[in-house]
Amino acid sequence: MESAIPLHLETTRMRHKRVPDDYQPPYPSFVARYKPAVSRVVMAYFGVQYRGAAPSSALEALEDIAGMFASEGGPSHWDRARYVDQAGYDTTVTVAYWDDVARFDAWFAPTREAWTGRSRDGVGTFIEVLRPTVARHETLFSSPDRPEGVAVVAEGMSGEVQEHAYWGGMRDRIPLSQTDAMAPGGAPELIRDGARLRVKAHDNLCLIRSGQDWSDTEASERKLYLDNVEPVLREGMDFLRDDGLAIGCYTNRYMKVLAADGSVSEKSYGQSWWKSLAALERWAESHPTHVRIFGAAMKYLSALGPSAKLRLYHEVTVAAADEQLFEYLNCHPKTGMLAAVVTVTA
Repeated sequence: MESAIPLHLETTRMRHKRVPDDYQPPYPSFVARYKPAVSRVVMAYFGVQYRGAAPSSALEALEDIAGMFASEGGPSHWDRARYVDQAGYDTTVTVAYWDDVARFDAWFAPTREAWTGRSRDGVGTFIEVLRPTVARHETLFSSPDRPEGVAVVAEGMSGEVQEHAYWGGMRDRIPLSQTDAMAPGGAPELIRDGARLRVKAHDNLCLIRSGQDWSDTEASERKLYLDNVEPVLREGMDFLRDDGLAIGCYTNRYMKVLAADGSVSEKSYGQSWWKSLAALERWAESHPTHVRIFGAAMKYLSALGPSAKLRLYHEVTVAAADEQLFEYLNCHPKTGMLAAVVTVTA
């Protein structure tokens, strides 16, 4: 049994784990392992939104960003997903990952100007970027043989890890949690730059991407998931989208992953920005919507046991203030982190 925290990031604990050292989890889970030389990763979300029929400019934007990804310094991995947001805007989000910040920085400067520096007819565009140290980040996978998201740029997967299947495991997998409570500081502010709107968030902002992959399931298991688990998951995701602000969730997107040809795959993920890791933990541990998600998932997994072919994963980051960038052009006022803004700076 391995620790989720890699050896080179282990330190003397000032804050104790939620379980004793001899804790044995009831089922296996795995985490991504980066090369020790990797000190930071980058996760960059490029969004395009529109209402009604898709204008040609939306398709052109998606082709443009894919072309930029293929250029010098582009990401090691990217994927694309789609959803309709709380204001009824069809939104496609392309998320890209790097394990080399210098490469990203050189690539990003012209890309940023092309994406949010010029208007496109009938669409809004946005960029949301985190570039955390690996000490501020964790992943978890139910299976070690199909990485998703940021784990694709990692060197590989761990063996079975100890810190999972209990409340608090998410925090215990983040190396910084050994010494830091990661409490939030400050409030989001809006900075106007002509037509561009930037959000300056705050220290220890939390991001989670939590995914589901039912592409390997056979007919009976697929039906069980889609009829009994997915509707409960969607209810919880809709709650966070529409009413999450009151409990510390700034914004939530529940998206269907798109295949390479643009069709909808049998994968989905929820992606949300939280005021703090603690707020995310409170929702997960005690809010009725997540209690129902957890109950439906446990019933499903208990019924199927080791034969279950549903794959689950997540990645969680608690980012320092200087590791964040949020930028929006011609987007509606509740898009992404714009929904969190309470102070306007000229």
